[in-house]
Amino acid sequence: MKITSKGRYAVLAMVDIASHSTMSPCNLTHVSIRQNISLPYLERIFNDLKKANLVESQKGPGGGYRLSKNSDQIRILEILNAIDEKIKATGCSNNPNAFCTGQEKKCLTHSFWEDLENLIGDYLKSVSLSDLVSRNKKIEDSQIQ
Repeated sequence: MKITSKGRYAVLAMVDIASHSTMSPCNLTHVSIRQNISLPYLERIFNDLKKANLVESQKGPGGGYRLSKNSDQIRILEILNAIDEKIKATGCSNNPNAFCTGQEKKCLTHSFWEDLENLIGDYLKSVSLSDLVSRNKKIEDSQIQ
């Protein structure tokens, strides 16, 4: 199982927005610079996040993006789902009836990988944006001292 750069960047950018857009919208150019993510790539990610109602945009001077709800209400799994990032550990093909072996039966370890997918999914459901913002703040505070 692998989280793509799109998934990592989506979570990273959302943490950035949660950290920086408390009073006014966050300009994607600033997010791009702070997080070293290509602006066109970030714009594509934010189109998906906007369609999923995780962010809202404001046009014009001083415009940008802000979270559509409180950071403690946005789960990491929602972000990954919004950009169509699948948490998949099983080796099944795209045909759900063929399963792993291609012969309409599950391989010997299918249930193990399926359980792992569920554990990862449950963990990603349990972590909110505010959790990541808080963790980052603690790290920054400890580095200052």
